[in-house]
Amino acid sequence: MLRQCLRWIRAQIVKKAEHFLLRVLSTGPVPQHVAFVMDGNRRYARRNQQAIVQGHTDGFAALRKLLETCLRLHIRCVSVYAFAIDNFKRSPEEVEHLMNLAHEKLLEMAQHGQILEEYGVRLNVLGKTALLPDYVQESIREAESLTRKNNKAILNICMPYASQDEITTAVQSAVRKSLESDSEDCELTEDDISAQLMTTLAGSPPLEILVRTSGVKRLSDYLLWQCSENTQIHFCNKYWPEFGLFDFIPILLDYQRKIWRQRLS
Repeated sequence: MLRQCLRWIRAQIVKKAEHFLLRVLSTGPVPQHVAFVMDGNRRYARRNQQAIVQGHTDGFAALRKLLETCLRLHIRCVSVYAFAIDNFKRSPEEVEHLMNLAHEKLLEMAQHGQILEEYGVRLNVLGKTALLPDYVQESIREAESLTRKNNKAILNICMPYASQDEITTAVQSAVRKSLESDSEDCELTEDDISAQLMTTLAGSPPLEILVRTSGVKRLSDYLLWQCSENTQIHFCNKYWPEFGLFDFIPILLDYQRKIWRQRLS
């Protein structure tokens, strides 16, 4: 009984500390678009002697918690790399579990998602969705439809996604649009291609911070075009299911320091 009481007291102290930190951070400049490469679910599961599927389930729980943190900070857009096109090469059992998890959680977030409703979040699934099983495509359509009228914030779930595929599709769309315009000037610009990117079409602002967990220092074909000279890229050693507010704070403070320096220069 005493241990339970002490755990409850500790949880309340941590919760109050988190609320205080979020209030302090939100008084400074806040990025409008943050992206995460949610890496390390499988290694997290192996280290904890769990099934791989449990690592992915814990990874979704981490996403839900961090999304709420971002929304409370008034970060307008959050993009997450949930499933790469290359991930279809994994074992059939793991792919099947990931598809079932996506189906279940998409509907759960849209139908019973207090977070999405409370913060007015529109959910978008970006990627080559035609590669997904029919039942997952149906859950995507339902989730996007249920949140379509939300206009305060955006959650982009990228699956199955590859940046090279997105850029190729954007160039093809820009070429078609140019040909359909009957304009004598058929020269494509960066703006023409940017306007056709999945993130742009979903209403996302420019990407300001990209975070990859698990200690791996590469982008793995994620939002390559969107990573401009102003995008801050951070690599964190924590596995994704372990990543939380106290790992995110140093990243936000670094962003705020750089913004303040720019404004004062």
